Amino acid sequence: MDASLRDALSLVCSSCHLDGCCCLEARPPLTADRIRLLLASGLSPEAIEFAGYSRLKLKPDGYCVMYQQNKCNIHWVKPETCVAGPFTFDVKGSLLEIYLKRETICPLTKFLRENEEAYRGLFDAAIEKITDLVRALPPSELVEVCKIEELKMDLVAEVRLQESENLCK
Repeated sequence: MDASLRDALSLVCSSCHLDGCCCLEARPPLTADRIRLLLASGLSPEAIEFAGYSRLKLKPDGYCVMYQQNKCNIHWVKPETCVAGPFTFDVKGSLLEIYLKRETICPLTKFLRENEEAYRGLFDAAIEKITDLVRALPPSELVEVCKIEELKMDLVAEVRLQESENLCK
């Protein structure tokens, strides 16, 4: 994704009228590499917890610990699922299913549907980040992540993983 597209998507996120709804109750999974990157960027180890999988903690108000002043405080190193934005996933056997959240959940969806270049850029980035995440998480953690139920989504793609990557059922 080029810098101008990334800037455009950041502008949409920063002007979201849902006041960081995607950061409310957000518990993005963290790989060991992402944890190292976050800690090297100054994140406190106390901001990370393990509850079936490694993830960022929530503040008492229910928002991600990195959500401050109506924006992500770690935008440049945020977790893979946060980069994927309104794209999310499930894994069934060796099939990686990619979903797009509906506009009622994320206003960025409307922007993406109206801008083919933006959609393609974020979709490609989401596929890459989600695939990397799925391959890097320990299988037991991925099983826990796949148990998280998300509503109001549309299936937009299926990616066949290698048979040796039969991760969740």
